[in-house]
Amino acid sequence: MSRGQFEMFQELLRNVSENSPFYREKFRKNGVDVREITSMDMINILPFTTKEELRDAYPLGLQAVPEEKIVRIHSSSGTTGKPIIIPYTAQDVADWAEMMSRSYQIAGITPKDRIQITPGYGLWTAGIGFQAGCEKLGAMAVPMGPGNTDKQLQMMMDLKSTVIIGTSSYALVLAEEVEKRGLRSEIKLKKGVIGSERWGEKMRQRIKNELGIDIYDIYGLTEIYGPGIAIDCDCHDGMHYYDDFLYFEIIDSVTGEVLPEGETGELVITTLRKEGAPLLRYRTRDLTRIIPGKCECGLSYPRIDRIIGRTDDMVKVKGVNIYPGQIDEILKEVDGVSSEYQIIIDHINGKDVMTLKAEYNSDGDTAREDIEFNIVDLFKKRIGIHIIAEISGIGSLPRSEKKSKRIIDYRQN
Repeated sequence: MSRGQFEMFQELLRNVSENSPFYREKFRKNGVDVREITSMDMINILPFTTKEELRDAYPLGLQAVPEEKIVRIHSSSGTTGKPIIIPYTAQDVADWAEMMSRSYQIAGITPKDRIQITPGYGLWTAGIGFQAGCEKLGAMAVPMGPGNTDKQLQMMMDLKSTVIIGTSSYALVLAEEVEKRGLRSEIKLKKGVIGSERWGEKMRQRIKNELGIDIYDIYGLTEIYGPGIAIDCDCHDGMHYYDDFLYFEIIDSVTGEVLPEGETGELVITTLRKEGAPLLRYRTRDLTRIIPGKCECGLSYPRIDRIIGRTDDMVKVKGVNIYPGQIDEILKEVDGVSSEYQIIIDHINGKDVMTLKAEYNSDGDTAREDIEFNIVDLFKKRIGIHIIAEISGIGSLPRSEKKSKRIIDYRQN
């Protein structure tokens, strides 16, 4: 951490000690005196902040500024409990737009581009975040929001959109429709900025090839502004994050120990400038690593690797921990299989049974039985358990305009 970062960090500690009831109480319970922190190496004195604590602070327990400074709120979906409400000041909104504008520029997007925004608007951070960055950059926003694929394609053609923003699931829906309707020559897309869910290399290549675009991973979460806090560049070797706004750590998700650069673990984020709801050592549950060294693109911003999964989307089958990223890596090596898959887990006759459903590659000529055998064989060699593989035609698995549900665990019912 640079001297400038540490000065921001000290100011953050002073601010939350004086103005955040949430952190004052947290420091009191944990016996923390922020005046004792004299170097960045002492950050581990501070307790982690968890998603459960943010839910318990519902609705506005995280607020750290007077009411009149709050100009907006955003919220998580709350599908697994109380939603998390994050208040924003005008400066927070401006800082977020700055990071999003930077992200566009790193992806080679300019004021001459026309950016079609398909994520949702409203309490969710995605749509309005992409919009604000687009306006700060000076590009033309086409604020479509989600769904209505016929209209999406019509506007894409008529307005000659050059950039598509969306989840990987909806980008795949659009790519498949463009291919099916023979519209490839009618669209002018050059780039796609894709985020909101973890996705594999096969899916990335399908979208890239069917739409004829270059694709950039973008990262963010509601608790930490929203999308746009990290993005990959033309080198596509990890995502640059903005260390003048945020401090990243990687920890062992079980022990909480900070891991060295290069090792994979849970991402922990401290917001250095956030006013409305500053967060200290927030456990994101996202699994990645800090990539050592400087990127070949020449940017000074440090990098994290692509998100390989979440600590809470890991499933244990037959005593073995399995992450979606491992499944992506296996399917990437199997000829004839496409990007879409679904995992069904059940407990039958006293045993865990895992079925991996996938689709044929549209241009593959490998026999279905051979694909299934290869998946089962690789799964046994790489992960160590026997599964059932079922291969069906392209389009047979469900598609989503939002995020795809890839793991269905009936043992939890």
